[in-house]
Amino acid sequence: MRQAIDLLLEKDRPMISVAPDTIIFKALQVMVENNIGAIVITENDNIIGIWTERDLMNDMAQSDFNPKTALIGDYMQTHLKTVNYDEPIYRLQDLILGMYVRHLFVVKDDKIIGLLSAGDITRACLLERTKELESFSWEYYENWRWGRKHK
Repeated sequence: MRQAIDLLLEKDRPMISVAPDTIIFKALQVMVENNIGAIVITENDNIIGIWTERDLMNDMAQSDFNPKTALIGDYMQTHLKTVNYDEPIYRLQDLILGMYVRHLFVVKDDKIIGLLSAGDITRACLLERTKELESFSWEYYENWRWGRKHK
């Protein structure tokens, strides 16, 4: 079965990041340019947070929030959800559904090597399920009456 590392290799896209002192409006521009819904926050080559479209929605609801002056480091999420690189894709799906998260960082040898979104994981699971169904023998079910006559 495919694993988290397989999804990252297929995705073949680096994580897009900004520094914590980046103004949120600038981070939004980077997100739009790269057509992404989440941006990674890095400092000294270390991942220290993530900020998402959902965070923007929540931040905009605060009366004192101004995306043209606010620093992303003040609003980023720092509790990062991680999975091992060899985690099976169905387990990844269980995690995003069970923890109500949209992004999982993939770890190998105690280092984050990539980021998977709920969309990446859902797509992979649907493709895997399709492959499983296409390889399934339906003959048993099509001939379940074993020669019995209909009345």
